[in-house]
Amino acid sequence: MNRASLIRSYLIRSSSIRHFVSRASLISGIRYWRAVVMGVVSLTAMSARLTSQQVASSVTPSTASVIFTLDFPESSPKHYSIAVDRSGHASYECTVKDGEDPEEQTYQTEFDVSAGSREHVFEWAKQAQYFAGQIDSGNRKLAFTGAKILSYQDGLRSSTARYNFSNLEPVRELTTLFQNMAGTQEYGRRLAYYHRYQKLALDDELKRMEAQARNNELSEIQGVRLVLQEIVEDSSVINVVRARAKELIEMGSSAGAGR
Repeated sequence: MNRASLIRSYLIRSSSIRHFVSRASLISGIRYWRAVVMGVVSLTAMSARLTSQQVASSVTPSTASVIFTLDFPESSPKHYSIAVDRSGHASYECTVKDGEDPEEQTYQTEFDVSAGSREHVFEWAKQAQYFAGQIDSGNRKLAFTGAKILSYQDGLRSSTARYNFSNLEPVRELTTLFQNMAGTQEYGRRLAYYHRYQKLALDDELKRMEAQARNNELSEIQGVRLVLQEIVEDSSVINVVRARAKELIEMGSSAGAGR
């Protein structure tokens, strides 16, 4: 083979090698960028899952709450609201006039509900679709018993419904429970006032409270235990009154343990 043939053969081989290398590099590049794209997609999906998990985990049970509000000018108090969270902690707020003071005052207190009442509150809220739809009966012939509002809030939803009367059993159950809780808290508020300013009024107030408790018209009596305990421990209060307060404490304890 002469020199020209050797050079031509060398050039052909070199061209083939360059072509092969170029093609291999192209394939390698495509695979590389495909891997990069797949990696970005995977990271995006993972990030979305983590975000979803973080949102779900941020909705801890204690952030969920059910709130009942009543506005009824013909009653006393004419306005009150009770909020119960998933841990069983509750708050009560009302607008009232105390004693001879002509100005309305806002009264606020906190207490813990029994495990049974807490479970009832959230189960009935669930059965009522968390108040996302209409819960009022729509019957305008019924007597007005106050403008009522039920609200549910947690980290994912917030819904509110207004009603006078509802045909939904869970809503009626919630209404009764919250009104009975409010009745107990109102006794606690008045007893605290009478204990401080008008001790002679304690006996009649405790008699009424005891009668309603025995008729199952009050709920969560343990929520006013501190007020009752202060009366029991006050030696300046007559014995019969202290005995009634002690009896109510025991009724609240047994009712809470039974739920």
